[in-house]
Amino acid sequence: MQTKIPCVIMRGGTSRGPFFYTPDLPADVPTRDAVLLSGMGSPHEIQVDGIGGSHSVTSKVAMISKSRHPGADVDYLFAQVQINESFVDTKPNCGNMLVAVGPFAIDAGLVPAKNGETIVRIFNVNTQTLVDAIVQTPGGKVTYEGKAAIDGVPGTAAPVGINFKGGIGSVTQKMLPTGKPSDIIDGVEVSCVDIAMPIVLMRAEAFGKTGHETAVELDADRETVQRMETIRRKAGTLMGMGDVSKRVVPKMALLSAPRKGGTIASRFFVPETCHKSHPVTGTVCIASACAIPGTVASQIAPLSPAPQGMVRIEHPSGMIIIDLDVDFTGGKQALRRAALIRTARRIFEGQVCVPEHVWAGKRASQPTAATA
Repeated sequence: MQTKIPCVIMRGGTSRGPFFYTPDLPADVPTRDAVLLSGMGSPHEIQVDGIGGSHSVTSKVAMISKSRHPGADVDYLFAQVQINESFVDTKPNCGNMLVAVGPFAIDAGLVPAKNGETIVRIFNVNTQTLVDAIVQTPGGKVTYEGKAAIDGVPGTAAPVGINFKGGIGSVTQKMLPTGKPSDIIDGVEVSCVDIAMPIVLMRAEAFGKTGHETAVELDADRETVQRMETIRRKAGTLMGMGDVSKRVVPKMALLSAPRKGGTIASRFFVPETCHKSHPVTGTVCIASACAIPGTVASQIAPLSPAPQGMVRIEHPSGMIIIDLDVDFTGGKQALRRAALIRTARRIFEGQVCVPEHVWAGKRASQPTAATA
């Protein structure tokens, strides 16, 4: 016998994964994690016995419920399901999966749609921050059809506006977790910054790279990747995060001067492989770091005083653009706007099956998006 759990598979930005109505899952964390591992097919390198896509950007889960927090419509808990290990990490946020939260919540009946556009106020449980999503709802229904295009995703779709209304110290509770804008680890200058996502920022040239290599080229250089991983682990300790060897945060990014009209170029590691495009939370952090005096990012691409306006980050698949208004001068820590336009798509709706010995199951008290 197997337990059937309603779910919707959605693409959010450049990520993809199942979306669950939280009450449809086990209430206790160990059983919930066992269900997610089983459903995704982990641990296994190609997740052949589940619905995971055998890549970090397709081994993600979103859990959505009515919000318990004032000023928010829904709560969003993100989980990164490890592919080769029995581990579910809910420490970080995922800004790309977040893009699909608004459309999912409206389709599920958790947020009433307005005619034209609907603002969905999202509380990210992982980072305890608020994000506004602007969803296209002509006639009071979500539309996924449109003319917006994002690099890294084929075709076009309806635009989804995302505006981060917080995120400073998202995991470590500090914008600069080591207390300084830059540190030296193993002879390499690094900046450890935590805005929307904790990231270890480094110059590509410190590793003999231009910073404009493809993701495949960087992944093939295992010696460099391992050297970066060693630095990441030491940075994790300096950031007060302890042993991060089995965790997906902090992330890493190799930065360089732009070549295609952007503000800065980034090769983002997640952390075991180079991202084929660029994460949303990584965009918020790197763009913000360009405005923090003394960081590796600001040394490469110093930004004008607030509001900075459009910041363009070049990545392996093209460019991602963010509208930024931050002030980190003179000890200030003001993030007033970090807004992006992304797209989402509802791909599949139905039920994912897990063995009964993993979870015998229960039923939620209200319809989910899979049955709405």
